[in-house]
Amino acid sequence: MMRNIFQLLDKNSAHSKIFKTAGELGESMGYGVYLVGGYVRDLFLKRNNKDIDLMVEGDGIKFAESLSRVLNAGQVVIYEKFKTAFIPYNGIEIEVATSRTETYNPQSRKPEVRSASVEEDLSRRDFTINAMAVSLAPETYGDMEDPFNGMDDLKEGVLITPLNPDDTFSDDPLRMLRATRFSAQLDFSIASDIYESIMRQKNRLSIISCERITEEIIKTLRSDVPSKGFYYMKETGLLALAFPELDVMSGVEFINGKGHKDVFIHTLQVVDNAAKLSDKMEIRFAALVHDIAKPVTKSFSKTKGWSFHGHDEIGRRMLRKVAKRMKLSNELRDYLMIMTKLHLRPIALAKSEISDSAVRRVMFEAGEFVDDLMILCRADITTKNHQKVKKYISNFDLVEKLMQDVKLRDEMRSFQSPVRGDVIMNDLKLTEGPLVGKIKKAIEEAILDGEIDNDYESAYQFMIKTHKKMTSS
Repeated sequence: MMRNIFQLLDKNSAHSKIFKTAGELGESMGYGVYLVGGYVRDLFLKRNNKDIDLMVEGDGIKFAESLSRVLNAGQVVIYEKFKTAFIPYNGIEIEVATSRTETYNPQSRKPEVRSASVEEDLSRRDFTINAMAVSLAPETYGDMEDPFNGMDDLKEGVLITPLNPDDTFSDDPLRMLRATRFSAQLDFSIASDIYESIMRQKNRLSIISCERITEEIIKTLRSDVPSKGFYYMKETGLLALAFPELDVMSGVEFINGKGHKDVFIHTLQVVDNAAKLSDKMEIRFAALVHDIAKPVTKSFSKTKGWSFHGHDEIGRRMLRKVAKRMKLSNELRDYLMIMTKLHLRPIALAKSEISDSAVRRVMFEAGEFVDDLMILCRADITTKNHQKVKKYISNFDLVEKLMQDVKLRDEMRSFQSPVRGDVIMNDLKLTEGPLVGKIKKAIEEAILDGEIDNDYESAYQFMIKTHKKMTSS
């Protein structure tokens, strides 16, 4: 085993400066200071990690304030109850914590915190691969503390808890979801006894806040192959608690020998496809929820077989409730609603003759997210029929070529009726009300459908005709 972990680190890096400074400061204060957690793990896995976790045998908050002054860093953010502090430093987030243990009461969402030895602190970590500490003291700089053989598990690519998994997961139930996330993020397996413990303890997840659960789901989506984490969530029963709308997607029903796709399997294929096409988490999230309404819209016809009519629009509405429960930002909520509503539109274009008006309409409705929408639609092709795939891809290429027209993009980005509401009211002698909006909407629809040119004169003449039709009927 490598004795000094910092052989893996550039001695001239900003991180090395922080580690040396922290170790020397700790020595002057009489504190032991250690590098812990994900940073240690990721050094061996050769993964980039900007977040630095320091554990202090002593007053962690006092140490953090001193370290911030020595580094000339930003304002320290203190969490007195948890004995932790955050130091922002040149784009690096340094977390300093007093060596401690955390325990959840059976019905509490907030842990009880008390000081502890280094080994006790490491024992309360989620997995052995995160339960290694590296000394920053000048005399023992780079020496590793690995009381639970995390290095062996790191080499084996397996997730194991430092202590009895039932105790580990009972203390902080979110660790069960972290297991599924790490399985995808690191491409690790979950040890059988850990897996079984999750199945026993899964209902404990109900005491965890929605924000923390959502954070784990988003981190899972950032993985190279997100489906691995979600399959583990499904198999262990965690998904029913963490994201019930996804859990009910699985299964295939047959009537008269006709079955439909397993929507859950299809969804995860789309998520993985999206992950290959883009690093953007939001697109992957849209892939995760694009068919969210299929279970509630599923119906069977003797002549047409299975259908999911309206699942795009109903899914858009469902996402309001989902976003509220998951505490998603308004921006992410609105993005997911737009993508879900429109995810069938480019596919419909790819199945038929492509008209300029149809392309304009999709671009108008998608707005700034039109490129993301096309990525989602490419990801949504999961058929094993190679001829269909070839045809769809060819048509998508044609649609995207039309969308590359810079002038058209600019027009659609700022598109609205050339005839404004005040002109409609003034020239048609109308007061403010629904009729004005209907006329303005009709003008916009006519332009999008290619019935009239996108200029003032054409729109004005159309306004006159439309007003006559609306008032004479």
